[in-house]
Amino acid sequence: MNVNSGNGRASPAQLPGYLLRPCQGPADHGAMAAVRLGCAERDRIDGRSVVEGLPTAAEIAEASAELDDPSGNQALVEYEGGVVGYATIRWWQERDGTWLYLHRGYLLPEHRGRGIGSAMLNWAESRVRRLVRQHGTARTAVLGANAMASQRDATALLLDAGYRRVFSLVELELADLRQPSDLKPLPAGIRVGAVDPSSYRAAWRTVVDSYAEAAFTERWTFERFLATADPTCWRAAWDREDMAGVALCSIRRQDATVGEVEELSVRKESRRLGLGRALLLDGLRCLREHGAETARLYTGTANPHRSYDLYESVGFRRQNEHVRYRKPISV
Repeated sequence: MNVNSGNGRASPAQLPGYLLRPCQGPADHGAMAAVRLGCAERDRIDGRSVVEGLPTAAEIAEASAELDDPSGNQALVEYEGGVVGYATIRWWQERDGTWLYLHRGYLLPEHRGRGIGSAMLNWAESRVRRLVRQHGTARTAVLGANAMASQRDATALLLDAGYRRVFSLVELELADLRQPSDLKPLPAGIRVGAVDPSSYRAAWRTVVDSYAEAAFTERWTFERFLATADPTCWRAAWDREDMAGVALCSIRRQDATVGEVEELSVRKESRRLGLGRALLLDGLRCLREHGAETARLYTGTANPHRSYDLYESVGFRRQNEHVRYRKPISV
């Protein structure tokens, strides 16, 4: 059950009734969204997640358009003429030079346990090996895959195939933005305010520097930062003339009642002064003023700066855990 090297369909001889084929573009996006919805109950997917929720056909189309070769790097599984699953591959370079080739697969629960998931995984790994040879990245390339802790079937499949957990993100929610929280006075010389365009590069640099020693993080260019800039609820802290920290908050495009704290970063020399809490509370206030009723964020479970404690002290509560798995590539 493999997609062949061209754009045609493959023979389903090993798994009768099933067909693995390349994505055909917009005509498939609605069916792909239906697969995600069909997996939600079994996998306990949180539709309001800011990490991985339940995308619409339009959102799948947008994500597909960002792929290099959407047809070659997405494969759909058909059964009796209907789409029952799909897999996607994307890649990027991490800060330490590692090239991560991440694949993600989704399969309707009633079709699991028949070898279909393994066939999808085999297709993804074979495709990644070809990409690595094309890109010349074999020396630093690794296979990657994601699964929520609640996705027991996907987790078991990955572990059985030799993948190992390398880190996880925990997602938290503040269920009611109207909840008051005490704001302690800041040290003399420090102020918190909005971020204007003249401070964009300083805000970007503040975030980038905060990840300087973090493993498994993607390189983030200033151009990418600008491409998604939405400064309405961005807040920054200045220690006199120098930017000491930022909270990049935004209203979710998919649901205007949900705010997201995308980044909360404080420079090393300015930590333990209450800046993180002040920035977070000011960002949440701004989100509330712009119509958000709840807020979401995520952070690494091994975060060395104890940000988890800060979020819980403000009222955030754990919702989901998203796990990254890796496996060496043999080309």
